[in-house]
Amino acid sequence: QVQLVESGGGLVQPGGSLRLSCAASGIIFSLADMAWYRQAPGKQREFVARMIAAVSTKFYADSVKGRFTISRDNAKNTVYLQMNSLKPEDTAVYYCNIFNTKNWGQGTQVTVSS
Repeated sequence: QVQLVESGGGLVQPGGSLRLSCAASGIIFSLADMAWYRQAPGKQREFVARMIAAVSTKFYADSVKGRFTISRDNAKNTVYLQMNSLKPEDTAVYYCNIFNTKNWGQGTQVTVSS
């Protein structure tokens, strides 16, 4: 059974940083393309970042490029999202996803506010 568990969300001031983690189980993690999405209140879920397993190529939404970094630790079956220079518009529930599948975590809330 595939399971994705996010952690690391919280309340942070504008300009601050957070690191989200997503621990995966039930898959061969080293072969999985992993991604992060987010959903703000009243909005559709949107793509944030993706990391291709085989070549470690990374993709980012334009809105987070240069501020967010996706990474992974295959030994720990974990994917990370380092978020720097956070803005109020980054406030959302962040979800981990095995890319292009219906496997999602439960989400972790990130709130950027002074």
